[in-house]
Amino acid sequence: MLVNTWQHAAKETYTGIDWTVESFFQSRFYPIFSLLFGISFVLYLQRAGRWSLLSRLLWLMVFGLVQHIWYPGEVLTDYAFYGLIVLLPASFLWRGVPVLLLGLGVTAWGVMAGGGVLLIPGMFLVGMALMQLRPPRELLLPAFGVSAVCGVLLSAAASLSGDWTLYTLGALAGAAAYSTGLVLVLRPWLSAVLEPLGRMALTNYVTGTLVIFFAGGLVDADPTRWSVLAVAGVTVAVQAVFSRWWLRRFRYGPLEWIWRMLTRFRRVPNRLESGRDENRPLPGPGVT
Repeated sequence: MLVNTWQHAAKETYTGIDWTVESFFQSRFYPIFSLLFGISFVLYLQRAGRWSLLSRLLWLMVFGLVQHIWYPGEVLTDYAFYGLIVLLPASFLWRGVPVLLLGLGVTAWGVMAGGGVLLIPGMFLVGMALMQLRPPRELLLPAFGVSAVCGVLLSAAASLSGDWTLYTLGALAGAAAYSTGLVLVLRPWLSAVLEPLGRMALTNYVTGTLVIFFAGGLVDADPTRWSVLAVAGVTVAVQAVFSRWWLRRFRYGPLEWIWRMLTRFRRVPNRLESGRDENRPLPGPGVT
């Protein structure tokens, strides 16, 4: 939310907030989202099969095309497109290490080709491979240490040289450091905040882009860029509260529910009996 709001703000002057976002946030998070998409692909494939997944990706494409009307920078169509041409074929051909090697190769191609959305297919495959391989938790700490050091060094080198390839590599290392670091520090109270946001990721992403669209005038009128922080912070805080409130009453978020029904071409019950889903514990103390 922070990066997306900042990207759509007018930048007539360069501020400290601009430097901070570029150095620590820009390009660090869509690799994580892409990785998670690849992980969830394996989970969904195990539970529902390829035909259902095909339908799910096609409907995601439709969501993205609708969202594109007010938010040209949307990424849903890219996720759906690369899911169709990369993840589905890979699920027929390989598992585990071959998928990981392919993902690293495609990621390297994406870096050399300019980064950006071209990193998505490689991260999809890496996420898919990690879900299949289930690397041991003991690797988290060394992975965090190496990626954090590499991220700092590469970002510093990119800042001094202006080299975009170094910047992209630094962003990927930063993404690895953020994701492994979060898993290392994750505690039940933090899971209670993050899990509802994650279970309603589509709803929160789309509503976040609506906020950016309607708050565009306010953000553009503020040359200090503090309004970017305010809009992003308030939006995420409201989404966190709303997501938790909603999931105490319903199994799926609003758009997640619609997406599920479109995928299955039938009505899916959503309201919980007595406000609780017996098959899915609510986030809270002791739930990780």
